[in-house]
Amino acid sequence: MQDHPGDLTHLRGDCANCFGLCCVALPFAASADFAVDKDAGTPCRNLRDDHRCGIHARLRQQGFTGCTVYDCFGAGQKVSQVTFAGQDWRTGSRAHARQMFDVFPVVRRLHELLWYLTEALTLPAARPLHAELRTLRETTEELTRRTPEELGALDVAAHRQEVNALLLRTSELARAGVRGRKKDRRGADLMGARLKGADLRGANLRGAYLIAADLTGADLRGADLIGADLRDTDLTDADLTGAFFLTQPQVNAARGSAGTRLPASVSRPVHWTAEL
Repeated sequence: MQDHPGDLTHLRGDCANCFGLCCVALPFAASADFAVDKDAGTPCRNLRDDHRCGIHARLRQQGFTGCTVYDCFGAGQKVSQVTFAGQDWRTGSRAHARQMFDVFPVVRRLHELLWYLTEALTLPAARPLHAELRTLRETTEELTRRTPEELGALDVAAHRQEVNALLLRTSELARAGVRGRKKDRRGADLMGARLKGADLRGANLRGAYLIAADLTGADLRGADLIGADLRDTDLTDADLTGAFFLTQPQVNAARGSAGTRLPASVSRPVHWTAEL
């Protein structure tokens, strides 16, 4: 599947090898994230004939902040080049296009699980679970390579539950090695919370609502951030070194600075410095 057990390269969006699926398959509504309404299966008005975005360099300025936050975890190129063997939705039948649009979000969810499983294999503390993690990762990868018909009938929720159970055990092992008292904020409503300089080392923040929370200078080293809602969260000068199960879309949705310390698995968003 990949040369190195911690290689996340194939789980990042590669627009050059995708048929603009996120710009067609997914719906969005006029809001702070999108300038207009768009139905699922309808091409975005900014999508060019070559499947590239006509305003990519100006998305935020044009009111399409949601596009700059989104990442398909590499599902776009997988569906375009593997599942449908390079057959463009523009040139096929309507049924072919509809099937491609239906399969895309399924593979995207599977690829997100692959991201977590792959990252889990890089955690030394989770070594006792590495064999189980590898097996489940291989199973998940196999699911992504099934036919469009099989993918359409797949019970992703059931598979996600199986993966989540193993990731929970992984989290417990990884956080156990972090010194100090570890806070449990799983699923907590922390919207707008004032957590400036907070000690959240090794905290369980799975699924926590941190929308617009102030985490300026907070210490989140070794924290579990899977599913945490970081929209407009202020991570200025925060330390997320060693934080795990953090994805690029989460980081993209937050606010940060040149002083924000991030795990190696994610990149510093361009807009963090562009908006300074």
